[in-house]
Amino acid sequence: MDAIQQSLGASSIHTKRGQSDIRKRAIAVGIGNFMEWFDFAIYGYFAAVIGMLFFPSSASGVSLLSSLAVFAVGFLSRPFGALILGPIGDRFGRRSVLIITVFGMGVCTTIIGLLPSYEAIGITAPILLIAMRFIQGMMVGGEWSSAGIYIVESAPSNRRATAASVITGTAGLAFLFGTFTAASISSALDDQQLAAWGWRLPFVASIVMTGIAVFIRRKLGDTPVYEEMVRQRGSHQAQVPSRAVRRRAFITTFAFSALFGVSLYYFITYANNHLVSTVGLPRSSALWLCSLALVVYVIVNPLIGRLSDRIGRRKLLLGAAAALTLLAYPIFLLLNSGNPLAILAGLVVMGVLVAVTAVMDVVLLVEVFPASIRSTGAALGHNLALAILAGPGPFIAAALIRQTGDANLPAAYLAAVSLACLVVLWKTLPETRDNDISRF
Repeated sequence: MDAIQQSLGASSIHTKRGQSDIRKRAIAVGIGNFMEWFDFAIYGYFAAVIGMLFFPSSASGVSLLSSLAVFAVGFLSRPFGALILGPIGDRFGRRSVLIITVFGMGVCTTIIGLLPSYEAIGITAPILLIAMRFIQGMMVGGEWSSAGIYIVESAPSNRRATAASVITGTAGLAFLFGTFTAASISSALDDQQLAAWGWRLPFVASIVMTGIAVFIRRKLGDTPVYEEMVRQRGSHQAQVPSRAVRRRAFITTFAFSALFGVSLYYFITYANNHLVSTVGLPRSSALWLCSLALVVYVIVNPLIGRLSDRIGRRKLLLGAAAALTLLAYPIFLLLNSGNPLAILAGLVVMGVLVAVTAVMDVVLLVEVFPASIRSTGAALGHNLALAILAGPGPFIAAALIRQTGDANLPAAYLAAVSLACLVVLWKTLPETRDNDISRF
């Protein structure tokens, strides 16, 4: 009896230690993820100001288009980051990538905040801005998939989507904090002060968060799945996944990542600029409306994670793709109404659907790939989708309005991408909730 009690006591201690370790990992990854996405978000919120300072033009809308084009550069460089950082994650561990990405992102963001404007140094200013955005994109190219892989591989098998919501939720909090910061600065300063120095404050301040995030992530161990993979390599048990397995996983990843990326950056980045430049709302009003919608987005993330752990991934993701296809145009009708309540309703509907695609994106990046190629495959599939379809999304939306004068036309791009992804996922995405993610 004493032996049994001692065994049960040891098991209880082990379980508590395991739960404590998972919480520590979630906090560590969440803090770093928050910092990195805050850095990325504030560029989008100040895109119009940055456009005027680094791409001055007398033609209406050209400065904003130029700034959004540079925003897209951060996506075009993502596949390069995936090519470099993905193999590092498979070869040297998930933790190593997390340290590299958070450090690189923080340094580049601080440099952007210190860059002189076009008026001060001419063409060198936009060149340096583009270079920093390119490197930022490379870092983000490794961060999202690596952070998701790390947290999901560390979670119990019946809580993987809930764990994935830590990544999407902290990213949402980062965008929310970025929106709050931008709204506060815009409300407190006049246009001249904002252009002169106000927009720079959050960029420069990010260096503090960078130091904290690097310190925390250096203390992490690697995931149980990666440690088992290292053991299998050492005992020569590893097998290379077949070409068919890799191809199907890549196509599926490209589709669900495109659905997530296009809808996210319509919601996070483009909506705010659309409300200001097209609808004509004051910048502070647009930012506060986006903040309220982001609150809803953050709240529903863990709820979606728990629901997915109960009913699976396929139903939720296909439902979100169908809803985005059908509701894209009505959402833009609400946004273009000019009525704050109608605008908020449109943003909230979009935010809930984006939250579904976000949580499913993170957990599926882990569940559709074998462990041995997960970091590389997930990073490449995810970031190619964002570079090709999501990154240019805000630019395409603004350009459609500029060319046609139809404020509702950006809905066509969102609906078309969502429909294409729905068709691909219907054919290629199996239910993955019960997949063994430790398979090599």
